[in-house]
Amino acid sequence: MPSDSFNPAAATPTNFKDVIKREKTMTDRPTLTTTAGAPVPDNQNSITAGPRGGVMLQDYQLIEKLAHQNRERIPERVVHAKGWGAHGTLTITGDISRYTKAKCLQPGASTPMLARFSTVAGEMGAADHERDVRGFALKFYTEDGNWDLVGNNTPVFFVRDPYKFPDFIHTQKRHPKTNMRSPTAMWDFWSLSPESLHQVTILMSDRGLPVDPMHMNGYGSHTYSLWNDLGERFWVKFHFKTEQGHKHYVNEEAETIIGKTREGYQEALFGTIEEGRFPRWKVQVQVMTEAQAEQTSYNPFDLTKIWPHSEFPPIDIGTMELNRNADNYFAEIEQAAFSPSNIVPGISHSPDKMLQARIFSYADAHRYRLGTHYEQIPVNKPQCPVHHYNRDGQMNTYGGILSGNPDAYYEPNSVNGPVEQPSAKEPPLKIEGEMGRYNHREGNDDYGQPRALFNLFDAGQKARLFSNIAAAMGGVPGHIVERQLAHFKLVHPDYEAGVRTALKTAHGYEADTISAKATAAE
Repeated sequence: MPSDSFNPAAATPTNFKDVIKREKTMTDRPTLTTTAGAPVPDNQNSITAGPRGGVMLQDYQLIEKLAHQNRERIPERVVHAKGWGAHGTLTITGDISRYTKAKCLQPGASTPMLARFSTVAGEMGAADHERDVRGFALKFYTEDGNWDLVGNNTPVFFVRDPYKFPDFIHTQKRHPKTNMRSPTAMWDFWSLSPESLHQVTILMSDRGLPVDPMHMNGYGSHTYSLWNDLGERFWVKFHFKTEQGHKHYVNEEAETIIGKTREGYQEALFGTIEEGRFPRWKVQVQVMTEAQAEQTSYNPFDLTKIWPHSEFPPIDIGTMELNRNADNYFAEIEQAAFSPSNIVPGISHSPDKMLQARIFSYADAHRYRLGTHYEQIPVNKPQCPVHHYNRDGQMNTYGGILSGNPDAYYEPNSVNGPVEQPSAKEPPLKIEGEMGRYNHREGNDDYGQPRALFNLFDAGQKARLFSNIAAAMGGVPGHIVERQLAHFKLVHPDYEAGVRTALKTAHGYEADTISAKATAAE
């Protein structure tokens, strides 16, 4: 038997006192138990049929240990699998009470929260410093329930219709035959989807590679709504502007870092908070009235569009600070479940088609990944009283009857069970037109806003944009490259010309030669 184990039979006059002393020291520590609470007498040796015999099936403690190890991993998120997070506080200093009755957005409100940042495309083991959009997911534990704001570090996205979201994500994941990422799939999809131009330009610009989570902005991205005690609705965009300043890497710098560590974001975020240098973001909103929404030249509910700041100036309303690391990454960050379906009185949704689909898909993903009652996991559990009639199923950890009465397991009832609260009813969403499938590209300008962004770049930023795009197009067939270049030309002739020159420099790209080779190969 190993010396670390106490075995009275092995005690001799020369070592018995030492064994007793060690046993006494060990008893000062908590007792190791099974998951059912029984003490474990030996955590070093399995039960066998003799010193050289096989393991006995009756060793239930060994079986429990192995069975739990087999189940330590849960399905990773299909999207945003690699992430980093921390706890913090939302503090409201501005006054937007005329727009919303939400208690967590009233002047002086202080709300505990959780933030999770992530990449979009990579798996859990992917490197942090890859060129990608970053997720920016926030959970606010309000007195009226959890409010989740699930956005990105960009104000727009690649698609505007949820029908295309699964297709887009497929292009970001591994090819079913090669099991490798496919630049051809990405650029084929983007070149056939001009609405992606705005987001592609941001992704391939300096902003596509933040140095860490603290040095990037966050956006709710979607159009949401606020409503007040008078039943008036206002459309809103949420912005979180980093107070640490913007910092980005170029591709070569990121490649060097990845060669040394794949956990650069986790190291930076965890280390910064652990050292007491708490990162902060200025919280802003853009507000649009329902009447103004009817007059805009663009669809204000289109996820590929921004609201120009000159038309709808951002309003400062407070600060978000991250000030506490998780004690257990798996329990508090990996199991954190964010969904746009989590809203509170005074905050609601909009006709944004992508948002409408996410209201379903996010919560559905969590039920699959974490279990039916995933919101009873401590990190997801509301910090206010909860009463409902949901029963049974996976992850049912309720410590009592959530209706407040064991006889109240249905509604309506006559036994004092919880009832609806009419004051929480929000104003109706105005629905225009008849139900049908409308071509989202018809009459939509997919080039104007990317042009405005391109014109904001200085010469150095444009040069890096061209170079980043060229690097990402390596190995892409010529006809797909030419299709994408045609879109860049519609944004601005200099955009197309710059990328074309960068392609020639990086890959020796010549339109006629490459296109001919690609056609022959196909």
